[in-house]
Amino acid sequence: MGDDAGVPAVPVQTAIAGEGWLLDVREEHEWNAGHAPDAHWIPMSRFGERVDELPAGERILVICRSGARSATVTEALRDAGYDAVNVDGGMLAWQSAEGVLVAEGDASPRI
Repeated sequence: MGDDAGVPAVPVQTAIAGEGWLLDVREEHEWNAGHAPDAHWIPMSRFGERVDELPAGERILVICRSGARSATVTEALRDAGYDAVNVDGGMLAWQSAEGVLVAEGDASPRI
């Protein structure tokens, strides 16, 4: 488990099973279109001003659309002392693994 950049990663099944505090770092339009039901949303673009919302002492599973942005956030969190891991494949992998999706509003969820 892990990606080529050396950022620790877990398979999407770990996130689907709820084995950590799931942090979605995608932007608002992506979140609104479809996200994991139990995810916490802090967009990467606002991360610095909202980092105090993160739980201390919990493993944080960081997810984005495909894994690139979440790898960047994971690395920053680990540098700051958090137990954070990237979710391999992001929400695209979540959807492929048939993880539950919800959307904001009346639209059908999509990634």
